[in-house]
Amino acid sequence: MKPTVHDIARSAGVSLATVDRVLNGRPGVRSITRERVEEAISSLGYVRDVAAANLAKGRTYSFTFILPDNDNSFMIGLRDEVRLAMARSGAERVLIRTLTVPPFDAEALVAALETVLEEQPAGIAFVAVDAPSVRAMTQRLKEAGVAVVTLVSDLPGSARDHYAGIDNQAAGRTAAGLMGRFLDGKGGRVAVLAGSMLLRDHRERLEGFLSVLAEDYPKLAILPVMEARDDATLAGELVSSALARHPDIAGIYSLGAGNRGLIRALRDMKAERRPRVIAHELTSSARAALSEGLIDAVLNQDAGHEVRSALRVLKSKADGLSVIAAQERIRIDIFLKDNLP
Repeated sequence: MKPTVHDIARSAGVSLATVDRVLNGRPGVRSITRERVEEAISSLGYVRDVAAANLAKGRTYSFTFILPDNDNSFMIGLRDEVRLAMARSGAERVLIRTLTVPPFDAEALVAALETVLEEQPAGIAFVAVDAPSVRAMTQRLKEAGVAVVTLVSDLPGSARDHYAGIDNQAAGRTAAGLMGRFLDGKGGRVAVLAGSMLLRDHRERLEGFLSVLAEDYPKLAILPVMEARDDATLAGELVSSALARHPDIAGIYSLGAGNRGLIRALRDMKAERRPRVIAHELTSSARAALSEGLIDAVLNQDAGHEVRSALRVLKSKADGLSVIAAQERIRIDIFLKDNLP
């Protein structure tokens, strides 16, 4: 049976009111008494049920998610996962609201964060644009006591509390290892399709990809990065143009979104001329392209896990509790045609 506050009071020889003051960090308890209560808590293995305590107090958490307003399948899926969390939130005494901003627009993101700050929520989660103005705004949020989680794309070295997303350097290294094995030591050119280098997740994937190719597969030459701003039409045009200019392209690494356009460009090619292709996110179009043999591998991150992780961390920070790192680690899934779920 779990120890209770009554057990703590008996063990420490104090009143329930004193135990309550210690648990909630309130003044009015002598240091020697506080130490006795804390020793009883430790020896009994007492773990406070914060959810039950908040329910008893009628506490409600207020969190805001700020997401890019673009139509790529992954971001649509991310917004869907937030809506699912909103549907569950009433039972958990959580109020979730969402705002959308233009993708890759640092100043629009800062303006949205300033608007939310005026409302003093308990926490904010947002897809970060790596810009000085966003970092400065994150510092302001922390100084105001608002918990901050970056989602999908990070701001390392900033005042944010937590990042809910994959290790993008590792994802890029994984993509390079797969590409090198797919090409089996052959030479040739590799094209890279990105959304925007303003996003740290895209930059980190590229850094990881280039580092492994340079060290382990030096016969492969990297073409200048194509930035399609996660726009499927632009992505298709860029890929088609690159393939026309460089018939020896042996591989394509699509490290952002816009894969629908990439797939259209690949489908227009003769099968024997198609390069090996690695992409991110197991969307419906990427799944179909894997089955069809247009894409060779997809690296995936679980958007649902990222949203749930962000909420757990925001609640923990609002309650002053520590985060369980292993629970919040987002894994990189690798899907081939042969292991599609």
